[in-house]
Amino acid sequence: MFGHTFLRINSAYDSKLLSYAVNYAADADPDKENGAIFAIKGLFGGYFGKYSLLPYYDKLKEYRDSEQRDIWEYDLDLSEEETLKMFKHIWELNETHSYYYFFTENCSYNMLWFLETARENIHLREYFNYQVIPLETVHATKAEGIINGSFYRPSKRTTLLKYEELLYEEYKTMPLSLVNSDITEQDVINNINIDIQQKRYILEASIELLEYKMSKSKIKKEDYLKLFHAFSKARASLGQGEKLNINTPPNPIDGHQAIRASIGGGFREGKSIGLLGIRPAYHDLQDSGYGFLRGTQIEFLDFELSYSNRKTEVEKATILSITSLAQRSQFFENLSWRTKFGWDRNSLDATTNFIGTVGIGLSWGNEFAYIYMMTDPLFYFDKKTTSALGGSIGIVFDKYRYMSTSIEATRRWYDNGDTQYLMNISQNFRVSQNVQIKFNYDYKERNDFEIQSNENSFKVYLNYYF
Repeated sequence: MFGHTFLRINSAYDSKLLSYAVNYAADADPDKENGAIFAIKGLFGGYFGKYSLLPYYDKLKEYRDSEQRDIWEYDLDLSEEETLKMFKHIWELNETHSYYYFFTENCSYNMLWFLETARENIHLREYFNYQVIPLETVHATKAEGIINGSFYRPSKRTTLLKYEELLYEEYKTMPLSLVNSDITEQDVINNINIDIQQKRYILEASIELLEYKMSKSKIKKEDYLKLFHAFSKARASLGQGEKLNINTPPNPIDGHQAIRASIGGGFREGKSIGLLGIRPAYHDLQDSGYGFLRGTQIEFLDFELSYSNRKTEVEKATILSITSLAQRSQFFENLSWRTKFGWDRNSLDATTNFIGTVGIGLSWGNEFAYIYMMTDPLFYFDKKTTSALGGSIGIVFDKYRYMSTSIEATRRWYDNGDTQYLMNISQNFRVSQNVQIKFNYDYKERNDFEIQSNENSFKVYLNYYF
């Protein structure tokens, strides 16, 4: 979701796959280092960043096939002279390095230098002060007027999900059975009950799934080559079929920008309340999901104040919140997870307490909505440390580009024997690319000084993104 930016420089060949990719990345292998150490060092400049120049098809293989990221290409309106000038500067920097910072001097920031070298009257770096999010660099490039087209390349995962959609229910397990060698390609070819187009889809999906498992090192190379040859030969025997038509999803450049300012008001237990908030980055499940990866959330430093009864309070102060609700399917048995560290008012009493949680669960979905179930162990500080186990079930309706609905119910079991029920319902309307109206209902059970009570809040927000 956070993304990565690199440059593609076209070659004399007609195929873009034979172009060159210019990349900047931390000189580290996260697969060989402790994940927490890798993250910390990336945040505070613990690695050198290095430039590299490599074939574009290699970069596509890494991101689209191995890491399962959809690729969006944005064609830039640079002349041949400007491109050559930039390329000479890139060549000068070959084998040089600088300190890499995940939030600021990262992959995207260093690409902006190259574009400014190509055309001196554009000032892309001036759009950024405190953080450089890859998608925001695309917004900046669009604002400077040098994007003249875009192109979408679906990942291996997106392709396999399309085959799941096209296969009849009784045949959905066949690609897995073929890859696992439970059946052979001849069992498919010789089955007179399967129509020829479904046979084509089964074998094509098997080839894609085989390549996916190979990229994840889930199959030995010799087994992969043997099966790939057999599946490809069987598929070729069936002749030309229907072309796989994957719909282009909403363009990320048409989604909201990263910084969100909020103003709102409402009622809490019958008393009026005013709300004011700011979030430097980036996106949550109650924002408009148009142009964003479904079921994902990354928030840094989300801060909200409330004013009621002539008293100002901190409603929330999130340091970090990340959510990945990956929908499970026949080919992908993903686990969902989320984590949050910061202050909120969701604990047993009505005060704002520091909370930390890391949870895991499952999610399923279709074109209209997705549901999820999560288990969240948590702790919070309120004079002493209190721990709890939370169980949540939620649903998000997100079919329409102009609105979405989120509902989540949570039950918590605390270490002192108390239980708590929480519910949140949110309805948002996308007024424009960077303007949103959100209606929110919040219900919390309280147990303050052994006095049980319920708290109901009704709020409306105007969110502006920039």
